[in-house]
Amino acid sequence: MSDIETFEAVIQSRWPGPPGEKAARYVGHFTDRTRTGSKIVAKVVGNHGAYTVSIAAGGGGVTSACSCYIGKGGYCHHCVALAHTFLRDPGSFREIQPTPREAVGGLPELQAYLAGVTLEELLAQLKAHRITQKAFAEGIGMSPRHLDAIKSAELHNHFFHELGATKLAALWVVEHLEKPKADSHAGVNR
Repeated sequence: MSDIETFEAVIQSRWPGPPGEKAARYVGHFTDRTRTGSKIVAKVVGNHGAYTVSIAAGGGGVTSACSCYIGKGGYCHHCVALAHTFLRDPGSFREIQPTPREAVGGLPELQAYLAGVTLEELLAQLKAHRITQKAFAEGIGMSPRHLDAIKSAELHNHFFHELGATKLAALWVVEHLEKPKADSHAGVNR
């Protein structure tokens, strides 16, 4: 059984049977559909704007989350609709392959890299350079508590809108700390 078939089976066991009336209205109406391993993420327009909805399998269970006001625990109809959208057409989810940082040469690779790395992993790289989470947060004009909330939410399959920008800022700092000293002084001794 392939990874995608295993993921389909896990989703089918979590959401058996047809979707309810509310969920059925959203099935098939998701945009920006992506799959990274055994995690799917997509956006859907609901009553109060666009929501990011995600489902992940791992650790012997399934977690789901939605950015709507009732979706934090993953029990809203948007999560049900995403599951049924995936079950109906798994091929409509663009697969994102993990991209090593060294392979980032343009925007598509950058997006793939950021989708495949967690904020927690980037903060660990900063910590290896003796930059604390608190110092990083203050450096980008964010409260350390809010940064911790963003990090924790991502690990629980829930997403803050500023997650991508925060990851990008962390990556920028890591890359600039890892640049060889010679690069930063290029042309000085001419």
